[in-house]
Amino acid sequence: MSALLQTALNQLSRLRLTGVCVQGVRKVHTNCGPLSFQASSVLWTSPMKKKKKVDPQLLIAKEQKKKRRIEKQIRRLEKFSRKLKPVDEISGDIKLRKELEFRKRDRPVLTFEESERRALLQKEWTRYKYHQYGDECEAISRLILSQEKALEELRKESEELYQQAIQIDENLIPYECEGPVATPPIEDYKSPDGEYKDTTKKY
Repeated sequence: MSALLQTALNQLSRLRLTGVCVQGVRKVHTNCGPLSFQASSVLWTSPMKKKKKVDPQLLIAKEQKKKRRIEKQIRRLEKFSRKLKPVDEISGDIKLRKELEFRKRDRPVLTFEESERRALLQKEWTRYKYHQYGDECEAISRLILSQEKALEELRKESEELYQQAIQIDENLIPYECEGPVATPPIEDYKSPDGEYKDTTKKY
């Protein structure tokens, strides 16, 4: 078996030339054939970068600087956390705020009799509106009950008349509309990117 294997290796070996054996290929000399030289596979690598020596004190100082910057941001957020964003619409006119003292009026001092009269008038007005609301609710309830009773009696007489009676009357509240209130959009219109200035205030 070993003789057959050796014969196969001798036939397939690239280094096997006339008069040159495999054991003699370890050294380079003029007797070796050109097939004795082989190129190794390309590794496509580069030498490792040399590690830089960093001073530990510099690393500590860098960490301390980063920590101080974060603490400063936290203090700034805590300082303005309760401050609301100003609203220009409700800030008021500066001119009117300057004239506030001149425009202020002192409320008149009421006597005891006048304050009692106003309190009684307020109570009387409250009672009047309460009874008015109750009367209106009672009247609406009576109308709804009368309408339901009339519809039931009508349905007993004729189903067709009942279906016509429960239809919505479109002429009860007339409504008119003439055309759209705005220009309709243009189909497939690509708006150009115009120049603009961002006036948004940042706080």
